[in-house]
Amino acid sequence: MAESNRRARLDTPRDVRRQLVRRPARDTDRFGIFAEQFARFMGTATFLFYMTVFVVFWLVWNIAAPRDLRFDDYPFIFLTLMLSLQASYAAPLILLAQNRQESRDRVVAEQDRQGDARAHADMEFLAREMASLRMAVGEVATRDYLRSELRSLLTDLEERSDRAERSEDPDDAAAR
Repeated sequence: MAESNRRARLDTPRDVRRQLVRRPARDTDRFGIFAEQFARFMGTATFLFYMTVFVVFWLVWNIAAPRDLRFDDYPFIFLTLMLSLQASYAAPLILLAQNRQESRDRVVAEQDRQGDARAHADMEFLAREMASLRMAVGEVATRDYLRSELRSLLTDLEERSDRAERSEDPDDAAAR
C-alpha cells in the first residue's frame, strides 16, 4: 500500500529506470538559438527575395526547358511538396523561437515589476521623509519670525535705555 500511495503522489519523484540504449545528450539552448536565427531570417525581405527567385526559376525551368530536362511537370506537384515540407519545418521552429522570446519577455517583465516595486517603495519613503521635514519646518522659527522678534527686542532695549537715560538725568543735574 505504501508503494502504490507513493506512486500516486505528485510531489515525490519516481524511481529512475535503467535505459538499455543511452540517448545522445542534446543541447536545447543551441537548437533554440538556431530556431531563433532561422525564424529571424524567414522574416526578412532577403528570404522572400530568395524564395521568390527559387520558385520563379523552378516554374520557368519546368515550363520552358525541353521536355526531357524537366523534373516537375505541370501541376508542379514536386514544388508543392517542397514548399509544404519547408512550411512544416518552419512553423515549429518559428513557434520555438516565439516561446523562447516569450520566456525572455517574462523574465524582463518580472525584473521591470521588481524595479517598479523598488522605485515605488523609494518614492513612498521619500514622501514620508518630506512630510516629516514639513512638520519639522512648521515647528522651526522662520526668518521673518526671527526678524520680527529681534525688532521687538531692539525696540524694548531702546525704550529701556531711553528710560534709563531719563532717570539718570535728574540725578546728574542735582549732583552738579
